[in-house]
Amino acid sequence: MPSIFTKIINREIPGYIVAEDDRFIAFLDINPLSVGHTLIVPKIEVDYFFDVDDDSLAAMMVFSKRVSSAIKKSVKCKRVGVAVIGFEVPHAHLHLVPMNGMSDINFANPKLKLSKEEFEKVTRDIKANLA
Repeated sequence: MPSIFTKIINREIPGYIVAEDDRFIAFLDINPLSVGHTLIVPKIEVDYFFDVDDDSLAAMMVFSKRVSSAIKKSVKCKRVGVAVIGFEVPHAHLHLVPMNGMSDINFANPKLKLSKEEFEKVTRDIKANLA
């Protein structure tokens, strides 16, 4: 059964997609820790992050670096943190979380509730800042 991420990749359900190439897709987390919280997902469905093949894992980090730079230019933050959790969705992914302090990447924190318009604005801003 395809994961929810595969459904976003295949455009079967909507997502706030900020970047994409032939191997990866980046879209906003709909339950973000901070404005601009983005997920980086390989288009090939692999459950466990460290089961992603070495070439793809390296390329995923380079793709993430590009997206992280666009996030940092788009939202007010000191850094963009990286986290791999892997329990929420059985599809390898990493989180890029805009941060101003260590506690900003605590997944026990309450999630933000953003409007459709807020998600759309952040999506546009990140896309506009992709190098």
